[in-house]
Amino acid sequence: MFGTSASKNQSVEAGSVNLIGSGTKIIGDIHSNGDVRIDGNLVGNLTTSGKFVLGPEGLVEGHVSCKNADLSGEIKGSVNVGETLLLKTTAKINGDIITGKLAIEPGATFTGTCNMGAKVKNMPKASPAVNAAQTA
Repeated sequence: MFGTSASKNQSVEAGSVNLIGSGTKIIGDIHSNGDVRIDGNLVGNLTTSGKFVLGPEGLVEGHVSCKNADLSGEIKGSVNVGETLLLKTTAKINGDIITGKLAIEPGATFTGTCNMGAKVKNMPKASPAVNAAQTA
């Protein structure tokens, strides 16, 4: 019974959406295999193998690594996106950007360098085993 439940939870996690609501502040790193949306504040690093959405009032003070991203809020740290990064009108990035493809709407700003092109090398995965190996 427990074995079936555990495998079911793992498959659900891969397709899950994690939401940090407005008015919520998290201090620490977030690692996820599902999509992540932040409308509040994160002081720490975000690593997800899914899509990351940062709402207009959202703030991340740390490094972001994900597969795809739609950013409307503010990031103070580097951004590493494996496929497509979209900076919407209200986006403010203060840090370096590495991405496969970049789309910038008028009004969006970033301060730092940008490397764009073929698939991003060394993109970290969100699995605990890989993260543990990276810190060892």
